[in-house]
Amino acid sequence: MIKKINKICLILGTRPEIIKLSPIIRELQRKKHGYFIIHTNQHYSSNMDEIFFKELNLPQPKHNLNIGSGTHGDTTGRMLQSIESVLLKENPTWVIVQGDTNTVLAGALAASKLQIKIGHVEAGLRSYDRTMPEEINRILTDHMSDLLFCPTQKQANILLKEGIDKNKIKVTGNTIVDAVYQNINLIKNHFKFNHYQKENYFLLTTHRPSNVDNKKNLQSIIEAINQISQKYKVKTYFPVHPRTKKQLELFKIKLDPKFFNILEPVGYLEMLALQKNAKLIFTDSGGIQEEACILQVPSITLRENTERPETIEVGASILTGPNKQKIISATAKQLKCKRNWPNPFGTKDSSLRIMNLINK
Repeated sequence: MIKKINKICLILGTRPEIIKLSPIIRELQRKKHGYFIIHTNQHYSSNMDEIFFKELNLPQPKHNLNIGSGTHGDTTGRMLQSIESVLLKENPTWVIVQGDTNTVLAGALAASKLQIKIGHVEAGLRSYDRTMPEEINRILTDHMSDLLFCPTQKQANILLKEGIDKNKIKVTGNTIVDAVYQNINLIKNHFKFNHYQKENYFLLTTHRPSNVDNKKNLQSIIEAINQISQKYKVKTYFPVHPRTKKQLELFKIKLDPKFFNILEPVGYLEMLALQKNAKLIFTDSGGIQEEACILQVPSITLRENTERPETIEVGASILTGPNKQKIISATAKQLKCKRNWPNPFGTKDSSLRIMNLINK
């Protein structure tokens, strides 16, 4: 094996990965540490990811793999082949991956085969639902990694029970806290912030296959929002994910303009502004579940389970799945809740802790 130089490779492919790795990229820049970025382009439209690099003032990736969409086996296989080729050429000391996507699994597999050390940001999350591809990805990645950066002690305990060496497990907090605090002042200067601040609205995001690929579930969510918007006389902003848009058209589900303000996918700063000023958030996104909790905005998690149980435990969110009556009932409860729960995801120095551990 060729002797490696002290260089870090960050592998990402989706919007949440860009957001949650952005504080680590800034920390690498601050320390003038050698690094480069591989972008698999798992999210491949400009308004789904390119805008995030520009808004967050991040360097463009050195390597764009242009993988795009496809079946799990197809995309993961093509990623694995392309990432391996880059790693052989660049020869980094560490590979850092974040979360639970096919990009994460492919990146960890490629590094593991080449005996490159792996750091897994947001390690130890479990939904205990193996029908979710993300659950398989995160379990496999955790068991391949050399350092596992857990948001809370809860995830560290999960990893210990799975037999992972305690010396590999580090509780660092969640880099999403760093990202939110680093960008919270920027949203006040965003051209849409004042507009949203004056509005009285709910916010809906949904993209998970269990919700949007199932006509009954998607219909149930839309009907629930219709009834809620009508009851409380509050419109719902709905940035429609491309996958969701496709399924709405396929199932011939109409969105009533009396209840919905339909948006194209928005950038990170606009999404933060939308969240910050919302009365209530309906989402099946784990990242938005976390951000809403940090921003002290109540949410309803449109899933049957979650790998972010901390948001439920502190009262920031309620699990409802796509069940219409549960969503309506949870809305009444969350609109009355006090926005004073403690932030369970740590302080705003997770990226510094992660880099210090890697440098050791």
